[in-house]
Amino acid sequence: MKEVKFVKLHPDAAVPKKATSGSAGFDLRALLSEPLTIEGGKTSLIKTGIAIALPEKELAAFIFARSGLASKHGIAPVNCVGVIDSDYRGEIMVPLINHFDEPYTIQPGERIAQLVIMPVPAVRLTEAESLDETDRGEGGFGSTGKQ
Repeated sequence: MKEVKFVKLHPDAAVPKKATSGSAGFDLRALLSEPLTIEGGKTSLIKTGIAIALPEKELAAFIFARSGLASKHGIAPVNCVGVIDSDYRGEIMVPLINHFDEPYTIQPGERIAQLVIMPVPAVRLTEAESLDETDRGEGGFGSTGKQ
């Protein structure tokens, strides 16, 4: 098991925890001094008060939506999935958008996203004259659904 160190940057920051033993992600909680309402169609940057140190270059942390918050209230990360590089040591902040029309109020300490640590293999991009052929070829959006 890999160890990822974290620090609380604020005394009120919540320690990231997995909800169950089978959870893939660690819950990130809003570091707020008071409730914050996100109006429909609007965004807000939410602090967590947590910073992490990934122990190797071939790991990255990803911030995903909490499925219940997204499906019930339309609240999800603005960029769909946030990426935390192995050399970043700053505070984890989550830009949230309200996809619904109704306002949603985030409470202090509410679980707002989940943090998943995954391997990212080292690769090198190499410019080439051409690429190998595949059955799909250059077929773009929706091209695999023609069967």
